[in-house]
Amino acid sequence: MTTVVELGIPADRLGLARTFDRASGFEFQVGGMIGGSPPLVWTSGSDRDSVRRALEADPSVDVIASVADDTGKSSTDDGTAFSQRDRWLFRLEFGDGVKLFEQIVTENDGAILTARGRESQWAVKLLFHDRESVSACHDLLEQYEFGADVTRISGVNDLASARTPLTETQYETIHKAHELGYFDVPRGVTLKELAAELDVSHQALSERLRRSHAALVSAELTDRTAPMEIDP
Repeated sequence: MTTVVELGIPADRLGLARTFDRASGFEFQVGGMIGGSPPLVWTSGSDRDSVRRALEADPSVDVIASVADDTGKSSTDDGTAFSQRDRWLFRLEFGDGVKLFEQIVTENDGAILTARGRESQWAVKLLFHDRESVSACHDLLEQYEFGADVTRISGVNDLASARTPLTETQYETIHKAHELGYFDVPRGVTLKELAAELDVSHQALSERLRRSHAALVSAELTDRTAPMEIDP
């Protein structure tokens, strides 16, 4: 049964601990971690310069680029207006803590749905196909001393209730594509090879990937209007 696991992990085990210490009121939200490339990360704090300097001095991340701002009343790409704290978008390369965490999750057939942080604590939401994978992943997290605190475990009959826009078929497609390196640079598998692995036509797979990407992008743009806080 599909299982969603929510974890709290100290920043000194995953990353950004020094940024939390140096940037007053620092919070972040990772825009997505599919494909292994440096993710986009929304940040907030007392001011942009303090956040940028703290990130640049933090040994657990490399600042690849400063991408964009959300200041005062803004709008999403679909035209919806909103008003919230100023936020600044960076592309960050995370260090060994996050990379090991991602490896443990993916090798146990899991996926990272969301990752946010505030007050020196990460809140991550993971998706697994079964409880056995959850148990194996948790054992490894304990073995590597991540200090993970399970805040919620829930079984779902469909992925909508897990707050992910993907259907079961779309999730399985994205998961297999990620597992085989389709999103890597260079790609570890071609679209034709991936279609053969999933036993679908080239055209059907292409359409399925486009719909999956559209669903993920739409959900991310919508999620940008939500306050950055750890789920209860």
